[in-house]
Amino acid sequence: MVVLVGLNTDLGRIKAWWRTLGGDGFTVLPPPTRSRYTQSDGHEDAAELFATRGIPETASFAYWHWQSHDAFARSGDLRGVLYLHWGGDHATVATGLGEGPPGYRIVNNGPQGAFQLDKVTATDADGLPDPEDTAGVRQFLSRIDEPRRRTARSTEYDPLARAEERWLHDRLSGPVDLDAAVRFTAPLEHRQALTPDETARLLSAWRETYAGRLAAWRGWRPVLRALLRQEHPEAWEVAAELGADASHALAAHPSPRSLEQLRAWALTGDEGAVRGWFRAHHALREPDPVRAAHALSEELTDRTAPEAAQTGLLHALREAVTDEPETRRPAADAFFPLLLATIRFATDDRLPRPLRVAAAKAAADTADRVREAAGRLTDAAEAADALAAVERYETVRDDLLAGTGPDLTGYEGGLGDIYHRYRTLSPADVRWLHDRLADPSTGVQGIAFCLELLHAHGEATEADLVALLPRWKKELTKQYRTTYTEWRHPLVTLTCLALDLEHPAAADLLAWWSKPKPLWKEPVRLLTHLGAPDEEKAAELWEFVVSGGHDTGHLMTWVLLRARLDGTHPLHVAEKLIAEQGTRDYVLHRVLIGVADPAQPLWHYAIDRRSHSWWQRAQEVADDPRLSDAARAIGMKAAREHHITRYPDQVRPPVTQGEVSAARAWLEARADRTAAD
Repeated sequence: MVVLVGLNTDLGRIKAWWRTLGGDGFTVLPPPTRSRYTQSDGHEDAAELFATRGIPETASFAYWHWQSHDAFARSGDLRGVLYLHWGGDHATVATGLGEGPPGYRIVNNGPQGAFQLDKVTATDADGLPDPEDTAGVRQFLSRIDEPRRRTARSTEYDPLARAEERWLHDRLSGPVDLDAAVRFTAPLEHRQALTPDETARLLSAWRETYAGRLAAWRGWRPVLRALLRQEHPEAWEVAAELGADASHALAAHPSPRSLEQLRAWALTGDEGAVRGWFRAHHALREPDPVRAAHALSEELTDRTAPEAAQTGLLHALREAVTDEPETRRPAADAFFPLLLATIRFATDDRLPRPLRVAAAKAAADTADRVREAAGRLTDAAEAADALAAVERYETVRDDLLAGTGPDLTGYEGGLGDIYHRYRTLSPADVRWLHDRLADPSTGVQGIAFCLELLHAHGEATEADLVALLPRWKKELTKQYRTTYTEWRHPLVTLTCLALDLEHPAAADLLAWWSKPKPLWKEPVRLLTHLGAPDEEKAAELWEFVVSGGHDTGHLMTWVLLRARLDGTHPLHVAEKLIAEQGTRDYVLHRVLIGVADPAQPLWHYAIDRRSHSWWQRAQEVADDPRLSDAARAIGMKAAREHHITRYPDQVRPPVTQGEVSAARAWLEARADRTAAD
């Protein structure tokens, strides 16, 4: 994105104000480039700036990153809220930012949120903006589209004032502009207020403009809901063309026709369609939710639907039998009924085994939370019943989970959340990982996850290599970003395995890596040096490390490689670099903690403050008597900054209050070392 900056643009005025900030223990980072893409990048930039300018590490700071920068149009005009992120002491940052530049305002969202910078706009006596005031319209729509209550099943909105509803209808009264209409249809249909005339005109323009690709229009969801609500004759044809993405709308309007359509989509394994199918079946055919789930689970099994389908069915069943809590900042025990229901379903003989297995997997990190919540119940009988359910679950858990594993096709962050479970591998884990690599349906993400675990633990075999060789040229040579994961690109790991095994395929793999294209591979090519390491590879890696090039695992690779060559623990290799010229502290600190367990190194590009794995490693480094005071201080600093004590609700999977208390006690017991740091 090329941004033309002038003093009369929003960006120009905000930058001019930004340059006036700083002092009294507070500093601001320069406006971002593409290299500062996330909050972690911002904290790394701050560490580098502090080191360069001699600013104390305890200083507070503010910045925005490249994703926030999307708030600016190419012209430099502010087209959305600019989120200002921060580090250090929240009160110091709030004072340092002040009220914002003239004509703008800053909203303070508290110690767990980002600050928001936006324009000051005017409204009339009804609180309505001038339709020509772009910023005012945006702010008005944002206000009325903020739910008063949101759960996984439903979202509730405050009713519109008569003037507000009239203002929205007026925006849709002229010739249909689909791009503009997106903003006004949603707040109306959230209150079931789109009129048949408006819906018909929107449908006509939608089908004409997006013929053959209806899902490409981002405003289709409220229009489809209105079509179904109004029983428009074209609703079903439109839904069929949209496909499984339309499941939620169809489930909200159950009928024999929607039930059959949802069933067809569900049998393909689409999790959203499975949930919609259950809701429609439960509403129309079987009022007992357990019997409804039993019937659908057996049909999914008979039709060999993907495993994720059973997970979707479990979610739908849980929702049906519990009063769902708020999803925004819930109270400590808000999810207790949902968690307890999951544990109960794992031992409910009325359910087929595939569904009980899905429940056992979902409950894997919740038993302690249920036990803790039960201990706070005032009804002794209710507490005893909950604790008995946990005991029954723990009795059958290992049997249900034997030979199972996570969903390898879902959000990769979910795999990162449970990475700490695989710090040691059971024989059943090893078998499952081998089987997934041999399964031709396992995708690139799944291959990367499984192969990394097996290789790091020394369990990868020639059979794994042979199983993947037919796929590497067509599938594994594709770009797969691993910046935010604990595993490397699968072709990196496969190459390391081939080199370690001295397999003939290693020559073909290395020949591919040596070619100039595709360009994506160049930043990670040197990571293959961890396979069959030697001094020449170590020297080439070190040359890159000290060159200042962007580190995507290079220093960690060098540390692990050097440890293999020297027959020592990688912690001692990393420790020697603390005072070494040519390494960047924020990279070295991450590597030092990441290699604490060489059987499962953590490849994330930054210390992940919400991760169980990084918390455990930080503690171990801080307490390792074999390490120098400087190395242990790095572990202490990472532990102090981890979210488990600062923002425990952000740790994933969620932690119990007991775990939080234990973490705080651990830090308090080392307060003297904290002060010395």
